[in-house]
Amino acid sequence: MRDVSIIGVGQTAVAEHWELSLRQLAYAAARAAFDDAGIGAVDALYVGNMSGQELSHQGHLGALLADFIGLRGIEAIRVEAADASGGAALRQAFVAVASGLIETAMVLGIEKVTDVVGSRRLTAASTSLDADYEAAQGVTPAALAALLMQRYMHQANARLEDFAGFSVNAHANGALNPNAMYRNRIKPESFAKAPPIAPPVSLFDAAPEGDGAAAVIITATERAKDLVPKPVRIVASAVATDTLSLHDRQDFLALGAARLSAERVYEQARMGHQHIDLFELHDSYTVLAALTLEACGFSNPGEGFKLANDASIGLKGSIPISTLGGLKARGNAGGATGVYQAIEATLQLRGQAGQNQVDGAKIAMIQNLGGLGATAVTHILQSVDD
Repeated sequence: MRDVSIIGVGQTAVAEHWELSLRQLAYAAARAAFDDAGIGAVDALYVGNMSGQELSHQGHLGALLADFIGLRGIEAIRVEAADASGGAALRQAFVAVASGLIETAMVLGIEKVTDVVGSRRLTAASTSLDADYEAAQGVTPAALAALLMQRYMHQANARLEDFAGFSVNAHANGALNPNAMYRNRIKPESFAKAPPIAPPVSLFDAAPEGDGAAAVIITATERAKDLVPKPVRIVASAVATDTLSLHDRQDFLALGAARLSAERVYEQARMGHQHIDLFELHDSYTVLAALTLEACGFSNPGEGFKLANDASIGLKGSIPISTLGGLKARGNAGGATGVYQAIEATLQLRGQAGQNQVDGAKIAMIQNLGGLGATAVTHILQSVDD
C-alpha cells in the first residue's frame, strides 16, 4: 500500500444557509479545496452525506455533485454511515488511493438540514437508529443520549455540572473559529441551568444541527511532497461497528466500535494514545465525549468526565479536544462532520489554526461516530516532515 497525504482543504461555515442549495454549498467547499491544493481536478469523488434524500429529496449525490463541481465523467459515489458518513467517505478514499487504483481523490462532506424543522427533521435524524425496535417506538437520538447520561452519572457518581467543562471548552475554542456556528462562550454555572431537551441532556449539552460542506483532497505522499509545502499524512485508518440498537449491547457505557477502531489505528501507526497531541472527537453529546475518551484509552472507565474539569482537554492541556469548537460550537453538520474534523486536524498540523493552534502539534487523531456509536471511523494524521 502507498502512503497517503492530504494536500488540500476547503470548508464553508456551519450555519443556517437558507439562501444556498445543497449543491451550491458543496461547490463552495470543493473549489476552496482545489485552490488550497493548487490543482483543478481529481480522479474520484467520495461524498459523505446522511440525510440528503430525507431532507433535500435528493439522492444520487455522487453524479449530481461531480457534474456541478465541474468533474463530469469521474468516479463519484455517496457514502452513508449516519453521522459517520464523512469519516466513512474519507476511509473509502484513503483505501482507493493507498491501493493505487486512484491517484487523487476528493472527499466531500455535505449536509443541508435547516430548511426543515420539527418532526420531519427529527424523523430524519432517527434513521440512524434501529427502525423496528427504537425509532418505531418513538425513541430519538437525544432520548438515547439521555439514557446513556443517566446511567453514566449513576455508575460514575457524577453530577450534571461535572460535564460542563466539555461544553465550556468547545465554546471557548469555537469563539475563535470564524467557521463555527456558535461563537458565544458558556459559563460553567450556566450549563446545568440550560433548558432541557431530554433530561439530563440540555440545550448546552447537545450539539446544534447546521448546514455545511467540507472537502479534503488526498493523493500519494510522494506526489503530495511535489504539490504542496505542508502535506499531512494519513498514518492510519480504521472503521468498526457495534450493535445498532443500544439495548443489544452488553455494556451500554462501553463504546465498542470506538475502542476497536482506536485500537486498530494505534496498531497500524505503531503508536499509543500517549503519542496523540490533539483529538477531534464526536461530541454531539457531552456524555459521548466522556465515553470516547475512555474507549480510546485517555481515561479509565467511569472517569472520562473528570478530564473536563482539570484543564486536560484545553488547548494547552494533555489531550486537547474540540480545538476549533467541535460539534458543540462549530455545529453538527451531520454527514459532513468527519470531513470537518479532518480539516481542523490538518490546519493544526500545518500550524495554521490561528488563535486555536495547539503548540507543537505533530500527531492528531480524529474519530467520527454514527448514531450512538454503532459506527466509529478513526484516523491518525501526522505532519509529513515529522
